[in-house]
This record gives sequence, C-alpha cells and structure tokens, in this order.
Amino acid sequence: MSSLQALQVLLVDDNQHMRAITSAVLQSAGVRKVREAGDGAAGLEILREHAIDLAIVDFNMFPLDGVEFTRLVRNSPDTANPYLPIIMMTGHSEKSRVYEARDAGVTEFVVKPITAKAILDRIQSVIFQPRPFVKTESYFGPDRRRRDLPGYKGPMRRAGDQSRAPDSSAA
Repeated sequence: MSSLQALQVLLVDDNQHMRAITSAVLQSAGVRKVREAGDGAAGLEILREHAIDLAIVDFNMFPLDGVEFTRLVRNSPDTANPYLPIIMMTGHSEKSRVYEARDAGVTEFVVKPITAKAILDRIQSVIFQPRPFVKTESYFGPDRRRRDLPGYKGPMRRAGDQSRAPDSSAA
C-alpha cells in the first residue's frame, strides 16, 4: 500500500499504548505522516493547524470524546474540513454505540482490539468507496445507507432516489 505515503492521518486516542499500536500499523502500511492527540480537543487543534486527510478517533475520551469530536468536525462553523473521513475505534461494540457514532457522522467503525487488516480495510473503504454526504436539519455526514434494497417500497426522500423510484404510472 505504498500509495498511502502521502496520506496525513490524525490519530486521537487517550491511551498512549493504543496510539503506538495504531501508528505502527499505519506506518507498516506506508503512512508516513501520523499526527497524534490524546483527546478530541487536542485533535481539533491539530485539524486547525494541519491539512489532515483522515482521522482515526477513539470513542471514549475525556474531556472531548470521539462522538463529540465528530459532531464538531461535521457541524462547527469554523471546522477545517466537514467532509473529513473519520474512522471510530472502540472497545464497545454495542449497537447503541455504533448508532451513536453513525448518527454523529462517523464514516467507518472498527472494534478493539484492532487488527492491521481491520484498520487497512476501513482506510481502503473511505478512500476507494466513499459514500456521498447527506445534509438534513438534524444530520450532516456520510450517507448512512450501506446498500440499496431492491425491494424497498418506502418513501424516496433524496434527490438521487428519484431514479430508483418505482414507476407509479405502470399500475
């Protein structure tokens, strides 16, 4: 994955050992520019000062956790890059936590203990299969739908959905 050499990654985790492990995985994959922060607030400072291509953040940190970090990146008026791909790491994979992260605008999710394959798969996903962004009154972030459901009969609410809408004149 030598194509990752130019990638600038922000790694935000309050556990220094986890940052060291994740950084080693990234460097072994060819990433040469990894900036580290111990909490979300420090991560936001780095985003203001440097051109970051991808953020990998922990869910549970103090004083600013990964979910609030993501909300601020997506919705703050002074955000450096609201479209920044954000991969959330956590040791807690309960459905409620995954939904909370997704609803904050996280791009991908990986459960600890991490593996090199899991991290690299998520990075490839955000680079080579980016999802379009959606903006509503209550959400801004990557489209939360991961797949098209061919038999879906519900409302077509997005502009891109109109091409998929069933032809009502055929009935």
